[in-house]
Amino acid sequence: MSIDYKYNEPKLLKEIAEYIDETYTQHYSLNRFQATEFIIDSGMGEGFTLGNVMKYSQRYGKKAGKNRKDILKIIHYGILALHNHDMLESNFKEYEHARAKKIQENSNYDES
Repeated sequence: MSIDYKYNEPKLLKEIAEYIDETYTQHYSLNRFQATEFIIDSGMGEGFTLGNVMKYSQRYGKKAGKNRKDILKIIHYGILALHNHDMLESNFKEYEHARAKKIQENSNYDES
């Protein structure tokens, strides 16, 4: 089934991917690690990514006018926020599964 996109989504998604690709070669990347990785790994990813979404949303139209790059940054930080969310959800589910298994094991131990 072919989708009749109305808002130029395929072209815009390609542009977003190209923008994100560029960030991996810029000064934000130190020895192939980005500062964002360290921030997410330290548990501050949600505040950092959503804070940057807010920052660039507030800045749009004020610094350098209606700067298209600010919108790309909003989208990129939104993607990073989704990644952080998925990591936290995955880790929480793994934790809950391990906890339930431990409770079950202890319950079986108590019955013996």
